[in-house]
Amino acid sequence: MLRLPPTPPALRDDPSNRLGLDYMAQAASLPKLGFGIVDVHAHINGLEASALWAPIAKAYGVERTFSMSRVEDIPALRERHGDLLEFIAFPDFMHADRREGHGEGYLRRIERYREHGVRIVKFWNAPRITELAAEAGDPRLFDLGGAVRLEQMKLAERLGMMCMVHVADPDTWFATKYQDATRYHAKLDHYTPLRRALDRFTMPWIAAHMGGFPEDLAFLDALLESHPNLHLDTSATKWIVRELGRHPRDEVISFLMKWRGRILFGTDTVTTDDHLRAGDKASEMAKKATSRESAHDLYASRYWALRMLWEGAGECASPISDPDLHMVAPERHTPLDAPPLRGLSLPPDLLRSLYRDAAMKLFS
Repeated sequence: MLRLPPTPPALRDDPSNRLGLDYMAQAASLPKLGFGIVDVHAHINGLEASALWAPIAKAYGVERTFSMSRVEDIPALRERHGDLLEFIAFPDFMHADRREGHGEGYLRRIERYREHGVRIVKFWNAPRITELAAEAGDPRLFDLGGAVRLEQMKLAERLGMMCMVHVADPDTWFATKYQDATRYHAKLDHYTPLRRALDRFTMPWIAAHMGGFPEDLAFLDALLESHPNLHLDTSATKWIVRELGRHPRDEVISFLMKWRGRILFGTDTVTTDDHLRAGDKASEMAKKATSRESAHDLYASRYWALRMLWEGAGECASPISDPDLHMVAPERHTPLDAPPLRGLSLPPDLLRSLYRDAAMKLFS
């Protein structure tokens, strides 16, 4: 049995390694699974960063990763990493013209991705999409049920592609960042256009981050029951560790058993060459690491935490800081605090379905 390590008496002020772990030594000590893991949700960008990431992923048993990488970088990433990477179409977030980058321009990019054999189209429809849409002159321009998205779904359907969607964010964000419901709507409102899309477009769909609602397994159960073309991925490590750890183990196991084959492993690992250097950074994600060493721990921490969540027994402090705790309760938590990591110790057959078989069936 894989036992979670004891929490040290003093935690480090390191947001990716609060426990002071040697992540590669930890990987070497993990049980041998007898099969490779398929990660269906990652963002592998930057040739230098990807070269740092690849041996970490392999050490933790990952044999294939589906990545939202720039279409322009696919040839170079394929040359370097071969079958380790497959790709997911996603918009040009760096385009100065939001209407073009997420609208007409995305239609053309989807076709370019398809020319590279890409089979999945991503719709990033977190509530913050209204901020990008407002820059284009209409806060509702990129709504999941709007004309722009519908044209993109129609194109995906014509090209024989499946869809991935980020439809909502954590409850912690709706309690803080998204308090303006006139702008961001209530969380449940975001599922109405998703339901309509699932009914209209019958290709397979993957709802990222446990469908955006790991807080409520009963809600996800009803959503899966109503829409047989829907799958969920388990990406967004901090969110998943925090919220699944709040459910009784038997409840989580029961949910995963019922929906075996429709729950896919994902990490949401993000790599960028910006992680490898210090200095001014353009985004919060780029600021998460400032050297090769800190980038190494950033990437490895996600695999360690998720394998401990799914396979481990017992409880320890999460090695990854979770600023959401501070955001909702600043009087009780600092930005470096984290929730406990509670191992679910999945049965072997269920673990194999989550790690590999569900994805292999979907992508066969």
